[in-house]
Amino acid sequence: MRLSSRGEYALRALICLGSDGGRLVSISEIAEKTLVPINYLEQLLLQLKRNGYVQSKRGVHGGYKLSRSANDIVIGEVIRNLEGPLAPMGCVSITSYESCPLEAGCMLKPLWALVRDTVAELLDHTTLKDLLDGKVYSNQ
Repeated sequence: MRLSSRGEYALRALICLGSDGGRLVSISEIAEKTLVPINYLEQLLLQLKRNGYVQSKRGVHGGYKLSRSANDIVIGEVIRNLEGPLAPMGCVSITSYESCPLEAGCMLKPLWALVRDTVAELLDHTTLKDLLDGKVYSNQ
């Protein structure tokens, strides 16, 4: 899994929108609160809109807001939609498998599979509401 600034900044924007009680938030206010440049934020919000996480309204009193409940936005889904597979290596990816000539006897493959499963478990059991409430999933 490679988390780029795109994933990080998109999650910041979702947290910002989720903490504003459903009101429309201007892009300049989101940029100010998240420290994300407006030009980059516009691209991210468009992608989040296409993926069904946010909705927008144009005009003087326009802005962005969540299109779903924060409890229905799963962080693992958001990251996969923005960044791609969670697997650290292609040979253990469930959705984007890539073969490797060393795979048959590879002693690292079980480690990469465990990393994939652990990350997926955490992200797939964490919602935006959990983040807003300061609760991060733990199976312990």
